[in-house]
Amino acid sequence: MIQPIYIPHLQKAPDKTRIITIDESLPELETLTPIKGRLSVQHRGNFLEVAAQAETIMTLSCHRCLQNYNSRISVNTSEFIWLQEPELEAYGVEREVGIDDLIETLPPQGHFDPTAWLYEQFCLAIPQRQLCDQGCPGIAAEASSASSTAEALDHRWSALSALKQQLSD
Repeated sequence: MIQPIYIPHLQKAPDKTRIITIDESLPELETLTPIKGRLSVQHRGNFLEVAAQAETIMTLSCHRCLQNYNSRISVNTSEFIWLQEPELEAYGVEREVGIDDLIETLPPQGHFDPTAWLYEQFCLAIPQRQLCDQGCPGIAAEASSASSTAEALDHRWSALSALKQQLSD
């Protein structure tokens, strides 16, 4: 497990940068192979610049045919995390959130957790549309006759079915 980085110590590192070689599994993320790659955290005064290039293989479930398949998930991203003290607010007070408030922040005397950040990046990299193959036909539907469909109907719908039959006559 990658240890959290104390932000003031990062200022004293060479080039104010810490480079971490990744070759391990994250406890919250189910992968077939360990995550391999590189993570860089650089202190830039009032913000951290975090960048990662990493990959792993995960088992996903196809949204069309429901079969499991293995997929390579890659992360090649960077992010700025602003360093500022959190605003203390009373609980239960509603306030409007502006677009400027939708940024990642950490306290300047706090810790940066590379494991949590990497987990978030991999969760964002998992495809929303999971297909085992672009030509996946989906679940094969069995051909059914009209009589078997009628028998499969819930008996509670019989009154509606009778009314429908009367209206069509």
